Amino acid sequence: MTRPLIPSLVALCLALPAQAGVQEALDLHILPGLARFDEAATEMAETAAADCAPEAVQPAYQAAFDAWTAVGDIRIGPSETGVLSIEFWPDTRGFTPKTLSRLIADEDPVGRDPVAFADTSIAARGLFALDLMLYDPAYAGYAEGDYSCALVRTITRDLARQAGALDAAWREQYADVLTSAGAEGNATFMTEGEAVRAIYTQILTGLEFTADNRLGRPLGTFDRPRPTRAEAWRSGRSLRNVVLDTEAAVSLARALSDTDLPATDAALERVRAEAAKVEDPVLQSVDDPSGRLHVEILQQSVRSVRDAIETEIGVRLGITPGFNSGDGD
Repeated sequence: MTRPLIPSLVALCLALPAQAGVQEALDLHILPGLARFDEAATEMAETAAADCAPEAVQPAYQAAFDAWTAVGDIRIGPSETGVLSIEFWPDTRGFTPKTLSRLIADEDPVGRDPVAFADTSIAARGLFALDLMLYDPAYAGYAEGDYSCALVRTITRDLARQAGALDAAWREQYADVLTSAGAEGNATFMTEGEAVRAIYTQILTGLEFTADNRLGRPLGTFDRPRPTRAEAWRSGRSLRNVVLDTEAAVSLARALSDTDLPATDAALERVRAEAAKVEDPVLQSVDDPSGRLHVEILQQSVRSVRDAIETEIGVRLGITPGFNSGDGD
């Protein structure tokens, strides 16, 4: 739950160079990250256009997903809704396999039309649709000329278009909204501190999502682990995503802060060390007591990164540890 702000720290927050922190977060992390994802998604679409075979597209897919982890947990401005059709996960009701299976069974013309495809279900679009199409044996057995080959090309072209649109929206519009916080006419952020707080909240929310979903979903309960609920397990990315997303949160925290973050850096090193002890990169061994223990310790380590950021950055912003980033205030 949200804790009351300490008045003296509120005053300190107002005295901080808030706008400079926002500018650095944009220049050092957010905008370069979006540009890299745009470039990687475009390269993947070009790769698929030349050769749609899963083994040909997979390396470009892995590179695009790597690039996405830098900015995928940021959910403000254009990203608030724009990321949903890029990263439709968790898919708690299995909509992605159902939608892809229907498209393929019907050979729906929309799967050959990248323009019309923008209006199809988000479950059939983005990185997790490709996770199935490129890695799941039930979908990846296609050949050149098959409908599924055309569908992969359409999904990658649609993803490249989305990446370009998201990059442009941030660079051409929302970056100015953040950096003009407190200026006359800015109805989104009435003060510079609000813009800093918005980015800070994204850092905490991303770390919570990693602990609660990227690790918590496959862990399930001791009596009922759920290994196939791990993120991107088909493409072998489950553990990799945990580390990369945690690193991205710390990178954004460093950019936002104007001081060293020794406790945060140390907590991140513990995440890397604990991740190295997890022998299964797709977290499918959570039903084994030993394997499960390592994943649970990793989950605790991710939460320790959040705790360190709360102490080293949040307190300076007048936000006491225990702030619930999901409350939106």
